[in-house]
Amino acid sequence: MRHIMEYSTLIFWIGTVVFVGTYVLIASEKVHKTVAALLGAMLMLLVILPGPGHSSAEPAPAAESVAAENGIPAETDAGQALLQEERADALAQTEQAMSAVTGRKAMVRNAELYDKLDTFSRYSNFDVVFTLAGMMLLVNLLSGTGLFQYVAIRCAKVARGLPIRTMILLVLATAFLSAFLDNVTTILLVAPVTLLVCNELGVPPIPFLMAETMASNIGGTATLIGDPPNILIGASCNLSFNDFLINLTPVVLIVMAVTLGVVLLQMRKNLRTAPSAVAQVRLTEPKLAILEPARLSRSMWVFAFVLLGFFTSRLTGLEPGIIAICGAFVMALVCKIELSHMLEKVEWNTILFFSGLFMMVGALEIDGVFNSLGQWMIHMTDGNFALTMMIILWGSAILSAVIDNIPLVISMIPLIQSIVPIFAGQMGIAGSEELITAQIREPLFWALALGACLGGNGTLIGASANVVVCQIARKNRYPVTFWQFTRYGFPLMILSVAICSVYLYFRYIF
Repeated sequence: MRHIMEYSTLIFWIGTVVFVGTYVLIASEKVHKTVAALLGAMLMLLVILPGPGHSSAEPAPAAESVAAENGIPAETDAGQALLQEERADALAQTEQAMSAVTGRKAMVRNAELYDKLDTFSRYSNFDVVFTLAGMMLLVNLLSGTGLFQYVAIRCAKVARGLPIRTMILLVLATAFLSAFLDNVTTILLVAPVTLLVCNELGVPPIPFLMAETMASNIGGTATLIGDPPNILIGASCNLSFNDFLINLTPVVLIVMAVTLGVVLLQMRKNLRTAPSAVAQVRLTEPKLAILEPARLSRSMWVFAFVLLGFFTSRLTGLEPGIIAICGAFVMALVCKIELSHMLEKVEWNTILFFSGLFMMVGALEIDGVFNSLGQWMIHMTDGNFALTMMIILWGSAILSAVIDNIPLVISMIPLIQSIVPIFAGQMGIAGSEELITAQIREPLFWALALGACLGGNGTLIGASANVVVCQIARKNRYPVTFWQFTRYGFPLMILSVAICSVYLYFRYIF
């Protein structure tokens, strides 16, 4: 028994070292994050991760050992002859038995491989993968129609070319689009048009781009499909599209209003332009941005049905991944897009990155790493639920400001799951799954979602959208330094998380 415990401890630490090492590689950006994640997953799969047929039970001792321990002679005089006869028969059958050894070994290896692959399938969250792939396809199919360029130009025209009004409408449009589309994609589509509008108005584009970036991260927090961390959280806790709207949208609207107000106060001096530039923007025709009207009409109908599927997922029983991937294929069909061309739009690096992280986290969950961390967290907070929720909120926000929030969330999900039963026992609701979800599980996951999504506004590297918009600005000779972004972003992030703290406390604790 002792050697089994020592082996388990060794596996525990090997898994921890592999995970931390992989995380360091991802954060250092010395190795591509997808390569690092797949390398870590491979090590977990080959060295650590057991299959469903794995058993930690101690092998049965030999018959001779059992007999010796109990003082029973291994061989008696009466049984000597019989034993010799059996040995002779065994020797006669040796040649025949050896011929099957190779086959048996192959079967064992195949069984072990099956166990590993079965474990891989159980810990690879295919609902998340399908949701991501489906939304990537939907957004890319829509982007080719000119829809997003039309929205940006329409905002400038509705604002009558006035810089402050234009910024407000562009920022709000970015936040709204990011609630239903990937943040990076939204920025890739809106940022170039913003540059054109700012050039026409004769105002610096940096305030616009920074405000839009923060708006994309804030808007993506409001819905299940707005940001990858929300997709992960929704799949792990069985939270629907409507759950995110009801619980997160109110505080997101408050955070968006406060952030926009602060940005306008900080940058209002740079938002002045000449009357001639305003007149030029007013003459711009948004309809010219639409490249394929017929395709846009068909795509919007399909996308509307996809959103309807998300809203009614609890009634239909369909998972978000199924809705997204089916919607993507239907849109490709009605828009007459070839399958090969459509699949080229999927960011396979991101999909493989997620799969690798799922494997590593699954291995650590088996090894009991998250249970140990959960018990440590409970000990540090002395079992205080409100304090634990705030630690999750602020901890994930601060960490998301400097590292990728996707591996952070994937790591935090099993940790939170491990402490839920402890709090359920403390509150005396261990037998009621409905109460556990409403009073414990959901508030903790809402704290994680808000912290991970809003924390990305803290620094330049806090979110992928931040990096993308800065690259676009640099290519257009408007460089944004790390400290320039942080000087504006970090205080706004702290303010946003503070607002979320008040919201979470009064809604779920007070």
